Amino acid sequence: MKAIILVGYMCVGKTTVGRALAKELGCQFYDLDWYIEERFRKKVPVIFAEQGEEKFRDLERRMLHEVAEFENVVVSCGGGTPCFFDNITYMNETATTVYMKASVETILEHLRLSKGERPLLTGKSEEELRTYVTEQLAVREPFYSQAQFTVNVDVLNDFKRVNDVASTIKNLIIG
Repeated sequence: MKAIILVGYMCVGKTTVGRALAKELGCQFYDLDWYIEERFRKKVPVIFAEQGEEKFRDLERRMLHEVAEFENVVVSCGGGTPCFFDNITYMNETATTVYMKASVETILEHLRLSKGERPLLTGKSEEELRTYVTEQLAVREPFYSQAQFTVNVDVLNDFKRVNDVASTIKNLIIG
């Protein structure tokens, strides 16, 4: 089975659902950010701060090309990954892609609950955050919507639902 790549905005549940989907399919799971951190022995926010977004995006593209070639894997990628270079085209050519679509409200709720460091969100007030997410989602949506499948994840509010979404994705892909 070729790779399955989950795309979507930050904090929509790509990693959580990706793990559950990989378990359900009996394959390996990779989070692209974690893969980068493992390979370069630095956290993504540190790489981002030291090298800037442009160099980080180039590094991210190269690592995407590595993991997308693996077979029998589920990969969750960063929210920006599909939006740079020819990444979404490449993903669609080499893997099965799934857009995990969420509303701004769901994203904001998940961001509030998230413990991860988000370099692009640091220091923003609640209103600035809402404006930023709304505007960035509008820019990124055309890339995300190029994925082969779309699953609405506004229902992701407990772990039972995580497994439901993973099953929905499995049924979409495998039938």
